[in-house]
Amino acid sequence: MKKIFLSAAMLTVAFAFGQKKEIAAAVKAIDAGDVATTNAQLAQAESAMGNKTYLLEPAVLEQYYYAKGLSLLKAGKTAQGASYLAKINDLSKNKIYVGKDSSKNKVYYVGKTAADESGVQGLKEETYSPTLTNKLAGSINPVVESANKAALEAYNAKKYAEAAPKFQEVYDLLKAAGQDNKKYLYYSGLTYALADKKKEATEVYMELINSGFTGVETTYTAKNKKSNEVENLEKTTWELYKKMGATGDYSDFKTETSKSLEQELYETTAALLIDTDQSEQALSLIEKGLKKFPMSSKLSELQGTAYFKSGKTNEFVASLKAQLAKNPNDATSWYNLGVIQSKDPAAQVDAAASYKKAVEINPNFAQAWQNLTYLTMGDDAKSVDDYNTARKAGKIEEANKIIEARRVRLAATLPYAEKWYQTDPENLDAVSLLKGLYLSTKNETKQQEFKAKEAAMKAAKK
Repeated sequence: MKKIFLSAAMLTVAFAFGQKKEIAAAVKAIDAGDVATTNAQLAQAESAMGNKTYLLEPAVLEQYYYAKGLSLLKAGKTAQGASYLAKINDLSKNKIYVGKDSSKNKVYYVGKTAADESGVQGLKEETYSPTLTNKLAGSINPVVESANKAALEAYNAKKYAEAAPKFQEVYDLLKAAGQDNKKYLYYSGLTYALADKKKEATEVYMELINSGFTGVETTYTAKNKKSNEVENLEKTTWELYKKMGATGDYSDFKTETSKSLEQELYETTAALLIDTDQSEQALSLIEKGLKKFPMSSKLSELQGTAYFKSGKTNEFVASLKAQLAKNPNDATSWYNLGVIQSKDPAAQVDAAASYKKAVEINPNFAQAWQNLTYLTMGDDAKSVDDYNTARKAGKIEEANKIIEARRVRLAATLPYAEKWYQTDPENLDAVSLLKGLYLSTKNETKQQEFKAKEAAMKAAKK
């Protein structure tokens, strides 16, 4: 008996043909409403290909997404189904990169990112136009309405964690039907942020930024002569009626263009990245954002924060100084500069000047008054230890100098501590410090007053 040897190419053809046959059968079954058969056929195809959807030619891949998405929708798994159906639209929006991998398999990568990540060389660009989109409307429309209603109800009830994925569903379903309305994706990201789901919000916002979404929309309105109501019209319809002039059914033609959301996207996403300890990623995004929006004080501020959190102190200081050059009345930046300067023993005078500038701009800046208080006081425990050491060693003159310097320093500290207390009267540390300062400056009345305040505050905490 002769042995039959199949080449790798022959095996690939047989493999691809089997999947094509099973996926075609799944499409036929889902169109007939037979979900069980659809799932059985898809299971066979998925068992063979695993996650290697790039082995499917675009027409077969579209059929796979179509059958898979509808089967999930009919099973009540709306979010998952919408996600698969939305991929059909990606086939038309992206180039298809075609070639052969190292095993001589023909491959089809959707989009340049997937093609680059594959590492396959010599890929050729092709385009594909989906053919099943028109068949989806009947199945999708009722689900879109239901998902949108659920999203709005959850949002209005401030149930943001429920609303966010519903807005994502609406986006995916509309995208599957050929309407890539990213405003719903924006609503999803915004609502995730309101729900404090920072990871999900960041992912959505990054997708929007990478897609070039700006949120700019033009609304076309005109007044219906019969009902006397102002109506929103499609651009082509609006232009047609406008050309008709007095003979048409509409008057008072107006357009309104919404403002761009792009700067907000960059600022919010950078803040989210910093909040989730992704400072390096934030810096990369901020750099891109500042090229587009160089006057954004928010991005400049976030850049400084990202530098600080990533340990890039020199860059942080440079960022603060650049920000202050643009806006010298930014109390927070003066405060932050003071914090960095105070860590350098040689820059204590500069730190005090920065804190003073911050409270000059914002007299109610309690944290700045607090830092200025402690900076002026210095290490009081050390000065007391130095005094005791000198006195015990019989160095009376040196001890007297230490204690006199301490007296002068504490006297200079007192007015800053009083300002700190005025701006934050419930702060126990401020009260306790003032009690000690009044004792040191021999103000018995005030010392007793703050001793009583301290006792009352400590008792209230028990």
